[in-house]
Amino acid sequence: MSAQLTDPITLAGRHARSRVLLGPHPTNLGAGRTLSPRHVAYYERRARGGAGIVVTEVASVHASDWPYERAPLASDCVAGWRDIVAACRPHGTLVLAGLGHAGLQGSSAYSQSVLWGPSGVADVISREMPMQMEQAEIDSLVEGFRAGAAAAVAADADGVELDAGPRALLRQFLSNLTNEREDEYGTDPLRLVREVLAAVRKELGPGRILSLRLSCDEETSWAGITPSIAAGHGRALADALDLLVVVRGGPLSPNAYRPDFHRPPAFNTELCRGIRTAVAGAVPVVLQGSVVDPADARWALDDGVADVVEMTRAQIADPDLVVKIRRGAVPRPCVLCNQTCQVLDPRNPVVTCVGNPTAGHETVDPTEDAAVVAGTALVVGGGPAGLEAARVLALRGHRVAVAEASARLGGMVRAAAGAPHLRALTDWLENECRGLGVEFRLGATFSEAELDAAERDGVTVILATGSTPRPLPFPVGGSVRCLGAADLRDGDVPAEGPHIVFDPVGGPVGVAVAEWLAARGRDVSIVTQDFVAGSRLGMTGDLADANTRLQRAGVTRHLDSRIVSIDGDGMRLRNRYTAEESVVPCTVLIDCSHRLPEDTLGSTRPDTVRAGDCVAPRTLLEAVREGRTEALTATAHRRSEFDHHPFTLVTER
Repeated sequence: MSAQLTDPITLAGRHARSRVLLGPHPTNLGAGRTLSPRHVAYYERRARGGAGIVVTEVASVHASDWPYERAPLASDCVAGWRDIVAACRPHGTLVLAGLGHAGLQGSSAYSQSVLWGPSGVADVISREMPMQMEQAEIDSLVEGFRAGAAAAVAADADGVELDAGPRALLRQFLSNLTNEREDEYGTDPLRLVREVLAAVRKELGPGRILSLRLSCDEETSWAGITPSIAAGHGRALADALDLLVVVRGGPLSPNAYRPDFHRPPAFNTELCRGIRTAVAGAVPVVLQGSVVDPADARWALDDGVADVVEMTRAQIADPDLVVKIRRGAVPRPCVLCNQTCQVLDPRNPVVTCVGNPTAGHETVDPTEDAAVVAGTALVVGGGPAGLEAARVLALRGHRVAVAEASARLGGMVRAAAGAPHLRALTDWLENECRGLGVEFRLGATFSEAELDAAERDGVTVILATGSTPRPLPFPVGGSVRCLGAADLRDGDVPAEGPHIVFDPVGGPVGVAVAEWLAARGRDVSIVTQDFVAGSRLGMTGDLADANTRLQRAGVTRHLDSRIVSIDGDGMRLRNRYTAEESVVPCTVLIDCSHRLPEDTLGSTRPDTVRAGDCVAPRTLLEAVREGRTEALTATAHRRSEFDHHPFTLVTER
């Protein structure tokens, strides 16, 4: 009989309550280079939600490695690891301390010292050239891993996980893309990994877990680690391990480790199956790679793909993932957007989730189901801000009605062509609301007088009325048809003729619209003032891939350009550097610029609570976060003398 996700598993004599693993990932929750109380709360919340194994953020094992500003340093992490273990162990969760070194894929910006590498091969992203490590540096690295393991033991961690993944120095020694050495560390690429494993095992002893995160495909056709080479690595190292995590990616494919929704969920399934077959039961194997659907995770265990499933982003989106699986509830979905959970960004954002803004903020965020005096609430607007507000109000005991002027819920998320993955979130919010008894009225509008009357009767009112198109910043004449991104529908057949996508934002919308149109056989161009299309997609890891997709789809990119005017002759463009002008045929213009708040109801009501795009059109994260925050604030401040009051929704069709 196959194992279930919620079944326990025993590793090195230690028992995990489930077969769901939370993998290591940067969080920017650190205080300096230490693990902070925010880390403790973050990991405890996932342990409370049923995670069987938590691997903490990878800590550098040597001071030469400082890959990002708040990267933990193992020698400074004993107290933090100890607090994390104390917080997670009562929930039956095993804690593994993540240990690694980024090598030539690190950064000298914070260490102000030379990068280390197996050979003099520059990083393809930073273009920085490392020093070739000599025996002294290799010995220091091995000692760093040993000392890191000793620190984890001192903190009473259940074990450690060593990083030999896409950004790791250990992987750089394993790959001939980065290892050009002619000594024994080049002729035997496994030598350094074996030395590190031996040193770490000596510190851990037999009663603690030794896990290895191993890149098993660098996705380069001419060199590097291939699945067949990785199978040999797995066989050679299996006897030294208690757990093997199969991952993908390398210096030329860093986004293969944690890609967005453009790569299918559970994409490492066959890679993991091959490695598990190769190790032949010598070590339990973990499936990693966009596993966000419990059905995919269950299937991986049932079909013998893996013994454990890593569901990191799914647990950022819903920390109660495993608890909900146990009781048959539907977890809040991860939509694989990478917009706020991928934080290797010069702005140092804290890890969070567009659908779950409590992630990363566990020390300050109030609980949704705290006891409050029940009341009646009206939410005007059924987009993501309104739906989240309604959900939280209902959870806190309120009788809630949502009035939506259009014929469907979901707001801009529901309307956005090319972004069907986001609808899973608004669908979940709607279903949760319905399960909590929220009343929905579509095609319903409210007047100022009716809102005044509702508030006088003690009804909590939240406006989440969304946004409206901004006037175009250039004249449009002739027969050109102008649309907004929200005007495109999946079932629509676009008009004939050249389509121009105007994208002054550089986010995911313009690129998605261009791809959507190209997939329907239209002649598509995208216009941006930036030097590359989708300039903001670097933060999600999709920038290079997005431009590759546009190129393959035949989308023309007008870069460093602004639109001067559109008339019967076409669209007049001006290069922002040379001022040279050109005319491009245009039948349909799709405006993907920022929108304006739709705040007609709130313009004369400064004290009425507002949330989402009616405050200022921004991102899905802000919409959901403000819907939640305003609902919590409104219920916390509600006067106890307010009882349930009926109100009437006026419907205009």
